[in-house]
Amino acid sequence: MGLESANGLRATLTYAYRGRPAPAAAFTGADGRDVSLSDYAGRPLLVNLWATWCAPCKAEMPTLDALAQLEEGRVSVIAVSQDLQGRKPVNAFFTAAQIGNLEPFTDRDNALLGAIGGNPALPVTILYDADGKEVWRVIGGLEWDDAEVSKLLAEAS
Repeated sequence: MGLESANGLRATLTYAYRGRPAPAAAFTGADGRDVSLSDYAGRPLLVNLWATWCAPCKAEMPTLDALAQLEEGRVSVIAVSQDLQGRKPVNAFFTAAQIGNLEPFTDRDNALLGAIGGNPALPVTILYDADGKEVWRVIGGLEWDDAEVSKLLAEAS
């Protein structure tokens, strides 16, 4: 299903991977620790895979940051950069864009991107339910603090 944000971003919503378990691939936290999606078990999880060189990724990041604050305590929202240069460009972007509600996770080996299946393009955002099963994925940029997103997030309940 096609989605279009008020700012002109376009994305595709798909349920093709519904029920698929979250991958076990590790990525890196801001403090250098290894993290995996299973660390967020017990509540719905929205995972955004992005990169600083991706224009739609950068355009949607401030709204994803706002969503993280709006959904705090209900849905965990994380953004995992696929930048091969690691933390440096991500930290610079977070500072310049004033991203304050998201942790700058990195995945320089693109392990998570490779593990989600399909032929992913960036940005790709996946909603997992509290049991770690995929509900849906959005391929492309979106305004994440939109009222329609709230309805989509409710599907993980």
